[in-house]
Amino acid sequence: MPSLFDPVAIGDIDCPNRIVMAPLTRGRADKDGVHSDLAVEYYRQRASAGLIITEATGISREGLGWPYAPGLWSEAQVEGWKPVTEAVHEAGGRIVAQLWHMGRLVHPDLGGGQPVSASATAGPHRLHTYEGKKDPVEARALSVDEIARVVEDYAHAARNAMAAGFDGVQIHGANGYLIDQFLRANERDDEYGGDIEGRVRFLRDVCDGVVSAVGGGRTGIRLSPIGEVNGCDFPEPEKLFVAAARALEEVGVSWLEMREPGDSSSFVEAEHERVSPAMRKVFSGAMGLNSDLGADSGQALLDQGICDFIAFGRPFISNPDLVRRFREDAPLNDWDVKSFYSRGAEGYIDYPTLEEVEA
Repeated sequence: MPSLFDPVAIGDIDCPNRIVMAPLTRGRADKDGVHSDLAVEYYRQRASAGLIITEATGISREGLGWPYAPGLWSEAQVEGWKPVTEAVHEAGGRIVAQLWHMGRLVHPDLGGGQPVSASATAGPHRLHTYEGKKDPVEARALSVDEIARVVEDYAHAARNAMAAGFDGVQIHGANGYLIDQFLRANERDDEYGGDIEGRVRFLRDVCDGVVSAVGGGRTGIRLSPIGEVNGCDFPEPEKLFVAAARALEEVGVSWLEMREPGDSSSFVEAEHERVSPAMRKVFSGAMGLNSDLGADSGQALLDQGICDFIAFGRPFISNPDLVRRFREDAPLNDWDVKSFYSRGAEGYIDYPTLEEVEA
């Protein structure tokens, strides 16, 4: 079986190792969703990852409900991302943009109007705004015509990502956001709801649109098949997500990364055994797993043959040279939760590398 340090093809992207940097929201863009030089240094520092998946990045003002998160719907945003991709490539890395629509988890105070979702529902938690968290607002159900418009928003953002120099894109279909709302918080009775085929239809349409825009070899997706997240859950996850994996195979998505907790997790309760082995039987692309994993537990999953790469989140926040630290079995820096979403350089680009510690 391969090790974490062996190369792997993730779609059309040849990666030097199987240690992927998971998407990590950090809140360092401006109110227009444009990145600064801080992000250039942050991503450059982490270019030794086999592949960097960026923080979740809005496809439209309507879909972006996190203060100071970046976007990819405007020319200014594209220009803000270009120095990031250039820096990562100059450092020998690979980087893809994660495309995000938060659906019912967007508060109107962020400027996108009434939130939209699969159904006229509200999320279970208070929502982020620039003034702090506020009570959720009931979303309106997207019409079939509006669904076509949102699919084009995904495709437009994917084309912008390629114009910004990314190696590809990852569609965010997990964690209770819009695609997951169609999958697991869906009360519709039309062709986009009801049975499993209807629940999967929006995911299929989005993936088909993005694949048509940038190619299947440059398109991946993130899913969270087990455990309730932001009010999204489904009683038969294996049936639903095997159908989703089959749809991904049919439209030509080339890689899949999943937040799939094991026996214990800081993310969600593990209420169901992993469904990735069943999904792997119908999906031929590269598959990666992510959730509270370390070097040893990640390697153990590779050894079981149920995935091709491992995505690490918070360890990459505090250890820009995580690949070297894993390879040398070196101690890891602790992360500082208070600076996860703060606005400055502290806790963002000032974690020391091994080289700096040893100097």
